[in-house]
Amino acid sequence: MKIAYVKSQIRGEIDRLLSTLAEDLLAEGVILSGVVKEQSYTSQHANGCDMKVRVLPTGPVIKITQDLGDGSDACRLDPTALTRAVSQVEALPLDNTNLFVLNKFGPEERVGRGFCGAIAAALERDVPVLVGVGGASEEAFLTFSGGFATELPDDMDILKEWCSEALSGDNEQQKGLR
Repeated sequence: MKIAYVKSQIRGEIDRLLSTLAEDLLAEGVILSGVVKEQSYTSQHANGCDMKVRVLPTGPVIKITQDLGDGSDACRLDPTALTRAVSQVEALPLDNTNLFVLNKFGPEERVGRGFCGAIAAALERDVPVLVGVGGASEEAFLTFSGGFATELPDDMDILKEWCSEALSGDNEQQKGLR
């Protein structure tokens, strides 16, 4: 089982890294599944809590947040839109997928919903998984992954190295990154 996660203290860095990584890997011909943040979308809110995700490999792009009005500090996650994104990912066959990428193991995944089933399906088919994890979700992710996940720093070169090794089937370096 090859599963790794990346975290960062820099706001938005995980989204930027995983989106760029996915773009680079797709350009190299790697077949991806999962979702990444759509980097061309600019949040309408100062806290950045307004996002669209791109279903890998080719779309669609889905806005997974809802407009709650100016001044609202409530969670903007749109459960219906997130369910649509999850359904889109789960509908794609994993038969030829090389890597599963998820921009964020978030509140829905912390309680066993969201993309948990898609992650598990990828792992069951020996598809390597790379997930972004924020501080609030790290403990839940570690429980979900059963202690098998490798923590990676927010460094593009190391992420690319892990992906290369995961795709080649070399698990020794992955163990060394723990």
